[in-house]
Amino acid sequence: MLTGKKAVIFDMDGSLVDSMWIWPEVDRIYMEKYHLTEPATFHRDIEGKSYTETARYFVDTFQTLDRTVEQVMQEWRDMTIRLYATEVFPKPGAVEFLKAMKKQGVLLGIATSNDRTIADAALQARHLAPYFDSIRTSCEVSAGKPAPDVYLKVAEDLRIEPSSCLVFEDVPNGILAGKNAGMEVCAVDDEFSRGLEAEKKRLADYFIRDFNDILRHTYERCDEQT
Repeated sequence: MLTGKKAVIFDMDGSLVDSMWIWPEVDRIYMEKYHLTEPATFHRDIEGKSYTETARYFVDTFQTLDRTVEQVMQEWRDMTIRLYATEVFPKPGAVEFLKAMKKQGVLLGIATSNDRTIADAALQARHLAPYFDSIRTSCEVSAGKPAPDVYLKVAEDLRIEPSSCLVFEDVPNGILAGKNAGMEVCAVDDEFSRGLEAEKKRLADYFIRDFNDILRHTYERCDEQT
């Protein structure tokens, strides 16, 4: 998996840290507060979207929501930043894997769809920020995942060709973003997207249950069909 790779780039939520559980609850509370009804396609509609794009989706989709995009984003920040700072932890084996990569001289990056303030709070609370040579959010580029923009931006920061980068992602649109960037992608198991495991394996080059799989060399090589 790591042969010839000069950089490893991580999606944050559900891939590097166990945080996807936060958002369904935030959505539930927010929709209840403003008496909104979740569309049947809600979760796939917002999958991979940047923090800003998701807020725009709420404003455009829920016609009774008399809020600006920035107001929606700020309310979400207020609801989540404490949880990210106190209740979010790295995936099993993630810290050990980061240490191993730094020891081998592999550059490390973050390409997240989350808000920059929340991402910084999560990484700093768990002392993860110093491991990374580049941290970028989809709000800092033209389009969120599955567009490749945020992954290409991190590769540009690291001055590494996309073909020499390995990506870790937990949802299909994130996997597609890495593949669209010309990078190999390892899908990461996460409870939130477990029902999409077959699709994740179809799209990705590799699949792991957690980062201990890599340390034990027991990860799965997937068949590429895209």
